[in-house]
Amino acid sequence: MSRIFTTSVASVYPHYVHKVERKGRTVAELDEVIRWLTGYDEEQLRTLLDDGTTFEEFFARAELNPHASLITGSVCGVRVETVEDPLMQRIRYLDKLVDELAKGRPLEKVLRS
Repeated sequence: MSRIFTTSVASVYPHYVHKVERKGRTVAELDEVIRWLTGYDEEQLRTLLDDGTTFEEFFARAELNPHASLITGSVCGVRVETVEDPLMQRIRYLDKLVDELAKGRPLEKVLRS
Protein backbone atom coordinates (compact mmCIF):
# COMPACT_ATOMS: atom_id res chain seq x y z
CA MET A 1 0.00 0.00 0.00
CA SER A 2 1.36 3.36 -0.99
CA ARG A 3 1.77 6.00 1.70
CA ILE A 4 -0.28 8.46 -0.38
CA PHE A 5 -3.38 6.28 0.16
CA THR A 6 -3.42 7.13 3.88
CA THR A 7 -2.42 10.77 3.41
CA SER A 8 -5.18 13.31 3.94
CA VAL A 9 -6.34 15.17 0.85
CA ALA A 10 -6.34 18.34 2.96
CA SER A 11 -2.58 18.04 3.50
CA VAL A 12 -1.94 17.96 -0.26
CA TYR A 13 -4.63 20.46 -1.27
CA PRO A 14 -2.54 23.55 -0.32
CA HIS A 15 0.20 22.30 -2.67
CA TYR A 16 -2.35 22.05 -5.49
CA VAL A 17 -3.53 25.59 -4.66
CA HIS A 18 0.01 26.94 -4.65
CA LYS A 19 0.81 25.23 -7.94
CA VAL A 20 -2.20 26.60 -9.81
CA GLU A 21 -2.09 30.10 -8.28
CA ARG A 22 1.60 30.42 -9.08
CA LYS A 23 0.62 29.96 -12.73
CA GLY A 24 -2.25 32.47 -12.63
CA ARG A 25 -5.13 30.07 -12.12
CA THR A 26 -7.70 30.25 -9.32
CA VAL A 27 -8.81 28.08 -6.43
CA ALA A 28 -12.30 28.10 -7.97
CA GLU A 29 -10.87 26.51 -11.14
CA LEU A 30 -8.98 23.94 -9.07
CA ASP A 31 -12.13 23.06 -7.14
CA GLU A 32 -14.09 22.78 -10.38
CA VAL A 33 -11.53 20.29 -11.70
CA ILE A 34 -11.68 18.24 -8.50
CA ARG A 35 -15.49 18.28 -8.50
CA TRP A 36 -15.57 17.27 -12.18
CA LEU A 37 -13.37 14.26 -11.50
CA THR A 38 -15.02 13.13 -8.27
CA GLY A 39 -18.66 14.15 -8.59
CA TYR A 40 -18.59 16.01 -5.27
CA ASP A 41 -20.37 19.31 -4.91
CA GLU A 42 -18.69 22.32 -3.24
CA GLU A 43 -20.11 21.55 0.20
CA GLN A 44 -19.11 17.89 0.07
CA LEU A 45 -15.59 18.82 -1.05
CA ARG A 46 -15.18 21.33 1.81
CA THR A 47 -16.47 18.78 4.34
CA LEU A 48 -14.08 16.09 3.12
CA LEU A 49 -11.17 18.52 3.31
CA ASP A 50 -12.19 19.74 6.77
CA ASP A 51 -12.58 16.17 8.05
CA GLY A 52 -9.05 15.15 7.03
CA THR A 53 -10.31 12.46 4.65
CA THR A 54 -7.57 10.24 3.24
CA PHE A 55 -7.11 9.76 -0.49
CA GLU A 56 -8.36 6.20 -0.06
CA GLU A 57 -11.61 7.38 1.57
CA PHE A 58 -11.89 10.37 -0.77
CA PHE A 59 -11.92 8.24 -3.91
CA ALA A 60 -13.92 5.40 -2.34
CA ARG A 61 -16.81 7.82 -1.82
CA ALA A 62 -16.39 9.58 -5.17
CA GLU A 63 -18.43 8.93 -8.28
CA LEU A 64 -15.64 9.11 -10.82
CA ASN A 65 -16.55 11.05 -13.95
CA PRO A 66 -17.32 8.66 -16.82
CA HIS A 67 -14.92 10.66 -19.01
CA ALA A 68 -11.99 10.18 -16.61
CA SER A 69 -10.59 7.47 -18.88
CA LEU A 70 -9.92 10.24 -21.43
CA ILE A 71 -7.21 11.57 -19.12
CA THR A 72 -3.90 10.49 -20.60
CA GLY A 73 -0.29 11.53 -20.36
CA SER A 74 2.52 11.39 -17.85
CA VAL A 75 2.80 12.51 -14.25
CA CYS A 76 6.27 12.15 -12.74
CA GLY A 77 7.27 9.96 -15.67
CA VAL A 78 4.34 7.56 -15.21
CA ARG A 79 1.65 7.23 -17.89
CA VAL A 80 -1.66 7.61 -16.03
CA GLU A 81 -3.52 5.34 -18.42
CA THR A 82 -1.19 2.42 -17.63
CA VAL A 83 -1.36 2.58 -13.82
CA GLU A 84 -2.77 -0.76 -12.72
CA ASP A 85 -3.92 0.02 -9.18
CA PRO A 86 -7.34 1.72 -9.50
CA LEU A 87 -6.83 4.01 -6.50
CA MET A 88 -3.37 5.08 -7.62
CA GLN A 89 -4.74 5.71 -11.10
CA ARG A 90 -7.42 8.02 -9.68
CA ILE A 91 -4.82 9.91 -7.70
CA ARG A 92 -2.71 10.23 -10.85
CA TYR A 93 -5.77 11.44 -12.77
CA LEU A 94 -6.14 14.22 -10.21
CA ASP A 95 -2.44 15.06 -10.42
CA LYS A 96 -2.63 15.19 -14.21
CA LEU A 97 -5.64 17.51 -14.18
CA VAL A 98 -3.92 19.84 -11.72
CA ASP A 99 -0.80 19.83 -13.92
CA GLU A 100 -2.82 20.68 -17.01
CA LEU A 101 -4.61 23.49 -15.20
CA ALA A 102 -1.32 24.91 -13.93
CA LYS A 103 0.20 24.73 -17.40
CA GLY A 104 -2.51 27.05 -18.70
CA ARG A 105 -4.58 24.56 -20.63
CA PRO A 106 -8.11 25.91 -21.19
CA LEU A 107 -10.52 24.68 -18.54
CA GLU A 108 -12.82 23.19 -21.19
CA LYS A 109 -9.98 20.95 -22.38
CA VAL A 110 -8.91 20.03 -18.85
CA LEU A 111 -12.51 18.93 -18.18
CA ARG A 112 -12.58 16.93 -21.41
CA SER A 113 -15.60 18.84 -22.75
